[in-house]
Amino acid sequence: MPEIIQEHLEEIVAVLLFAIGFTTLLLQRNLIKKIIGFNIMDTAVYLLLTSVGYIEGRTAPILTNGITSAEYYTNPIPAGLVLTGIVVSVSVTALMLSLTIRLYRRYHTLDIDRITLLMKGEDN
Repeated sequence: MPEIIQEHLEEIVAVLLFAIGFTTLLLQRNLIKKIIGFNIMDTAVYLLLTSVGYIEGRTAPILTNGITSAEYYTNPIPAGLVLTGIVVSVSVTALMLSLTIRLYRRYHTLDIDRITLLMKGEDN
């Protein structure tokens, strides 16, 4: 494998995952598949943040052995962003799934185009 690809493998995988999720979100008509695509995109962002925030040879920012210099520790901000993002993602997914259940109970379909047509038919 070329060195540049091996060096940036996590970023490449993150971009590919994001593209897969975005394509799924755009092209699928089923609401559950759209939610899965959205979650794949979230995972890609978390992978990218984690890979960018990791610096080889450094340790977690826990002071040990009297070493207080920042150059020996990794930055904890990307990890905090990922943890916060996961919590928000789970909440948004739960909300999307609950709304999908409500839509299915009302229209008896998960096809977004059919739901839109049925909604327009009710307004007339």
